[in-house]
Amino acid sequence: MDTKLTILYERLSREDERVNESVSIENQKTFLEDYANRHGYTNIIHLTDDGWSGTRWDRPSYLKMIEEVEKGNVDTCIVKDMSRIGRDHLRVGLLLEQFREYGVRFIAVNDNVDTDKGMDDFTPFRNIINEWVARDTSRKIRTIFNAKTAQGKHVTGALPYGYLHNPDDRQKWILDDVASKVVKRIFRSVIEGKTLSTIAKELTEEHVLCPNAHWRQIKESTSMGKEGAIKDNRKKITNLKRRREEITVLIKKLYETYALEKIPEELFSDLLTGYHEEQQTIDSEVQNLQADAADYQVNLP
Repeated sequence: MDTKLTILYERLSREDERVNESVSIENQKTFLEDYANRHGYTNIIHLTDDGWSGTRWDRPSYLKMIEEVEKGNVDTCIVKDMSRIGRDHLRVGLLLEQFREYGVRFIAVNDNVDTDKGMDDFTPFRNIINEWVARDTSRKIRTIFNAKTAQGKHVTGALPYGYLHNPDDRQKWILDDVASKVVKRIFRSVIEGKTLSTIAKELTEEHVLCPNAHWRQIKESTSMGKEGAIKDNRKKITNLKRRREEITVLIKKLYETYALEKIPEELFSDLLTGYHEEQQTIDSEVQNLQADAADYQVNLP
């Protein structure tokens, strides 16, 4: 009896949700379950990334799927269409090659893609179109942000330390009497020539709360509080480290593919450079998050 998994993978970004209700997570699940049942697939599990862009490759359920594939636990992966798996034609191409190496059948139902029946000539172009859609959406979002900026409106929900949301209009900020004094003090200390470590030590000794702890104390709605902030940071660090491990695997497979002369040297060089740059970015982000997590715990009364 075959115990390998049939993975039904669903993904939905916020932009997809606004554009087309038919790609909702619920509709994707219903659609894929119906397809799997009609074609006799068993050992079905759902892996879902809700709220994740197709240009992101650190999606939790996507990484879980790759983990199961590399363990040899997957027989078939089914998606509604190619754009659900991702919107980067190079990365999607490498993923399909990985599926082939591990003997995983890949099906994108609406695009009539089934690797057991061979890849049609239009698949690479379809992946490029999906990538272009993501870039076009990003351009449109930037246009909206620029328009908001021109109107003097905020383009972020993040609240700068030293301000509070106006209870009558959350688009407006008002001074936080307590935090604004701390901000002014920090600036004065810098002007006086104090180092950042000295300033941090003084604030810690005086039990001045870090931003998240302060917002939690005054019940500011945008604050997740100390515990939430630490938990969120740890989750981000875990995902970043998993992504770094994934990149290491991709680099290894890239070298193997290049050795077999399956990709040109220029493409190999571009991909390798991109992977190394992403690793460096991840290392920097992890260091910053670890430092933030330490601050959350130190700056407590």
